[in-house]
Amino acid sequence: NLCILEISMLDWVNEVRVIIRSPKVLSPIIDEPSIKTEPISTIKHVVAVSSCKGGVGKSSISVNLAYTLSGMGHKVGILDADIYGPSLPTMTKPLIESSSDIGGIKNMFNTSTNRLMPLIAQNVKLLSLGFINQGAAIMRGPMVNQILNQFVSLCDWGELDYLIIDMPPGTGDIQLTLAQIMNITAAVVVTTP
Repeated sequence: NLCILEISMLDWVNEVRVIIRSPKVLSPIIDEPSIKTEPISTIKHVVAVSSCKGGVGKSSISVNLAYTLSGMGHKVGILDADIYGPSLPTMTKPLIESSSDIGGIKNMFNTSTNRLMPLIAQNVKLLSLGFINQGAAIMRGPMVNQILNQFVSLCDWGELDYLIIDMPPGTGDIQLTLAQIMNITAAVVVTTP
């Protein structure tokens, strides 16, 4: 207890008491039975890129991180979890078979396996509501949670070394849902000076 000794040696300190308590760990509340909590076995590392404020460059960091990792020979995917304001479609140009499929799920849903297939741009797999729904997404929390659950559980990512999650700003339902359904192995917190 070197800290106690050092603090007690200060002239203005009369007494030092250290009480260490461990808070009771509560299990996460999962209000939807369909939410998966086990890691996806085909994804080695899940990296959340987050911040509490919008406009600080989360999406730029996510895309640059993904393409840098891909350039180093890793298999990478990006999940744009900002359901209300997806930015991945403006930052990447995925391969789409025909221009009529832009903004539609037709090219992303495999009817034989009933799974979403991420789009691909320069060897990086991409999934965003912005590729499926053009325009504003106006919906309440439970619907957003269901979409994220489907993006995670129904997407056929294949074998990935890294899945980069471009989180929306804040610390709300989307962040909590993803923390419950994904095995997040690392986080990048983006701030401004």
